[in-house]
Amino acid sequence: MTTMGFLGPQGTHSEAAALHLNGLLPEAAELVPYSEIYAVMQAVEDGTLDSCLVPVENSLEGSINITLDVLAHSDTLVVTYELIWPVHNQLMAKDPQADIQRIFSHVQPLSQCRGYIKLHYPQAELIPVASTAKAARMVADSPQDAGIAAICTKRAGELYGLKTIAAEIQDNMANCTRFLQVRRRSSLDIATRTADKSLVICQIDGSHAGSLCAVLQEFASRGVNMTRIESRPARTKLGAYIFFFELETGMNRQSLNTSIEAVRQRSIWLRHLGEFPVVMGTDHPEP
Repeated sequence: MTTMGFLGPQGTHSEAAALHLNGLLPEAAELVPYSEIYAVMQAVEDGTLDSCLVPVENSLEGSINITLDVLAHSDTLVVTYELIWPVHNQLMAKDPQADIQRIFSHVQPLSQCRGYIKLHYPQAELIPVASTAKAARMVADSPQDAGIAAICTKRAGELYGLKTIAAEIQDNMANCTRFLQVRRRSSLDIATRTADKSLVICQIDGSHAGSLCAVLQEFASRGVNMTRIESRPARTKLGAYIFFFELETGMNRQSLNTSIEAVRQRSIWLRHLGEFPVVMGTDHPEP
């Protein structure tokens, strides 16, 4: 059996997304939790894992920079699936009638639920922890009358015996996170999948006026639709940037391939991280 890592522990949004994707794969993988995004991606790069599922962007909070940075600086990793996962946040505690004075969660759910918290628990101290599952465990390990709650998934609350105070407390019901399944380049086999997107990473010489415009024109002039552009520091010198381009594969592969090669000629370096399908997660809360 193959292995797929995810940002653990059990009960996180990442685990829920991994379970969903695992059910869609031709061969189900053994799911392995890791405590950090960097660690799970490194485990794929060094061959400890066959693949991993990592968050790359939240619709409210933006990009997950560590995921982008690892992809940008790896010569071996490629993307094989994108999963769009709706986020469902629950407020859970040992005693749903308790006077809540402290709320634990990962920093993103705390931010995603700030409107609800401000309205219902303006006096509560917000305490960020490593994951929503860790928040649930901390609440479960606390005394019954501690006055603390966790923002977590329903599964995490059930794993640790918590009760729901309020369900679906995210401020935006369209809140979702994009995940990427990542493998080593040697294991890439795009022939067995229908590709919706292509991911290209490159560094261009920003010292010349119009460099980025010229790169973008290579795609536009050939009718290649760009769904996302992102920049990150190149970590070589101040003002040097790496660009991430997500492109629709479309019907005309020749135009896509020609565009990428043209951009390669304009770049200091370029990596093509593969073509991959985009799958949608369930739009209902976890059962």
